[in-house]
Amino acid sequence: MNKTFLSLLTTSVLLIATFEALAQREHDERPTIENFKGIQYTGDDSTFYINFRFRMQSRLKYTAVGGDDLGVESLEARIRRLRLRMDGYIYNPKFSYSIQLGFTRGDQDYDDTDVPNLVRDAVVFYNFTDNFYMAFGLNKLPGNRQRVNSSGELQFAERSLVNATFNVDRDFGIKAYYSPTIGSVPFHFKGAVTTGEGRVANTTDDGLAYTGRAEFLPLGEFTNGGDYYEGDLEYEETPKLSIGGGYSFNDRTTRVHGQTGGYLGAPLTLKTSFYDAIFKYRGWAYQVEYMKRAVDDPITIDRDGETIYAFKGQGVNQQLSYLINRDAGYEVASRYTWIKPHDDIRAFEAQTEVVELGLTKYFRAHRVKLQLNANYQIKDGIYQTAHDGNHWGGTFQIELGI
Repeated sequence: MNKTFLSLLTTSVLLIATFEALAQREHDERPTIENFKGIQYTGDDSTFYINFRFRMQSRLKYTAVGGDDLGVESLEARIRRLRLRMDGYIYNPKFSYSIQLGFTRGDQDYDDTDVPNLVRDAVVFYNFTDNFYMAFGLNKLPGNRQRVNSSGELQFAERSLVNATFNVDRDFGIKAYYSPTIGSVPFHFKGAVTTGEGRVANTTDDGLAYTGRAEFLPLGEFTNGGDYYEGDLEYEETPKLSIGGGYSFNDRTTRVHGQTGGYLGAPLTLKTSFYDAIFKYRGWAYQVEYMKRAVDDPITIDRDGETIYAFKGQGVNQQLSYLINRDAGYEVASRYTWIKPHDDIRAFEAQTEVVELGLTKYFRAHRVKLQLNANYQIKDGIYQTAHDGNHWGGTFQIELGI
């Protein structure tokens, strides 16, 4: 047994070293089963196929006490993400699946639920045609663009505060995806009916979540699925644009953010709108997201008399980047984030802005990269460093994966 295990381990290491680290890019929510370069296995009769990927993010993050006090408020030194993903098919490629496991505390939603949720994705797909397929199981909802993008395809170490506040994350249910070309313009239509409580749910009530998204690409398809990763690493020779929008109606959810967050004192119905666009041309990339959440009465009281509320309000995130040297893989990026809470929760939340700068060195596109970010957070629209709530921060991260 020990010799067998050692042999398998040695073979895996050799495969990792031999195969090119740049696998096929993730496109949409479908599994990666074509042109894969990495660890894979196909059954003798070709009715079974599976491939394996991993990725990890090693992070050092610093947050200052305040805008005029650079003392350490918090220092985060940890593995932010460690994930194993398996994609494949059984019987024939039309019947495929995707499984993703997360092994770090942040990946497991542990702080909100007290349950180690290792399973991030466990979903089966059926492709009726190349442009129409359906899914059943647990995976990402067709929400805002930055959330649909993999966290391994980001140009900053973390998604924006707008995404963290409003995104609808993952959920269990039925999804449908249709990508027609009308005239010469590609479109993507996505819809989902899900439980509404996210990854942790064992049972659900009769309040479901309904999510839909549409995208159109008036200038044609991006090179190598470039509308689903950040930065113009393909150096588009002609301008490319994708415009998207959608809506999520989560009926009587029990969690603060719908599919994520702590538990409310009473069920609430969350209505979330999202609009976004991404543009790329010759190393330049710009993306913008606007999100808004409506809740009739966002404040609840739990059994202990504690006030627990859902975030009600709106936010905008903008990112602009330039690939300085295509061959060397250096990119500079800037980000501006703005969140405004509704008057109903102003007693608990302040208007927040974040200005961020980033420098990234890509070795194998997004699979292997170094990221250095610096940010300044502003409360109540007051930029003075002495204002209460303002502070500086910085992050250094190494991403490695196949």
